Amino acid sequence: MPGSIGHEKQDATTFASWMIEDSNLCSFKQGIDYLKYDNCYNDDTRPTIRYQAMSNALQETGRPIFFSICEWGDMRPALWGANLGNCWRTTDDISDSWDRMLKVADLNEVFADYAKPGGWNDPDMLEVGNGGMKYSEYVVHFSIWAISKAPLLLGCDVRNLSNETLQIISNEEVIAINQDPLGVQAKKVRMEGEQEIWAGPLSGDRIVVLLENRKPWSSKMIAHWDDIGFNSTNTVVEARDIWEHTTLTTKFQGKLTTNVEARACKMFVLTPLTN
Repeated sequence: MPGSIGHEKQDATTFASWMIEDSNLCSFKQGIDYLKYDNCYNDDTRPTIRYQAMSNALQETGRPIFFSICEWGDMRPALWGANLGNCWRTTDDISDSWDRMLKVADLNEVFADYAKPGGWNDPDMLEVGNGGMKYSEYVVHFSIWAISKAPLLLGCDVRNLSNETLQIISNEEVIAINQDPLGVQAKKVRMEGEQEIWAGPLSGDRIVVLLENRKPWSSKMIAHWDDIGFNSTNTVVEARDIWEHTTLTTKFQGKLTTNVEARACKMFVLTPLTN
């Protein structure tokens, strides 16, 4: 199919000029905010050259269009993508399976230090709602993408969303973590077999911690303060369970211990009460 090679300026100008009708205001407004630029049939043009051309063309339009680079992580775009676009695919395509989702998440996590406001690692679209995983597995999927500050792009048929799917993708507390203004991608801080602790700082001196159990049976898991980023093991925190929408009555010091079901996770936002 025709692509944009050699026509970047023409296409960028076209995208920026397209208008959509705002029925509420009975007026028109510019409607193109996001461009995902794929790398299929690239005529063997080096990605850094191809994406530079489209990046320049988009900037020349004067319209702020989010530029998503997608060359499937072939040339480690996390190392150079921030100079050209707003996000970059760090992996090959995802698919709707537990094993593939985890593999993509693991590959993306390697580049966590390169993400920052204005430039994000992209482990591909969400599979939530496509039916290939169980509810708890989709919760893990959505949680990892959220704490990774990845673009939360729905890859399911939005015309036919189940209640379970809506429950996941409309969780405002999880989305708020993804959109936290500090913009720091969470990382794995401890791995013990198929048990993983992910953590990352949030605005307001808070920390998000994800306890992920990849085992086919439930397990006790522990998040230690010296792993997840608190300055002192004496810090007392309040824990907010993001999926249960509940602030725990127990206050925690030094560590948080909880039971996590098979192929499931628990996510907490920890707010320090003392140092």
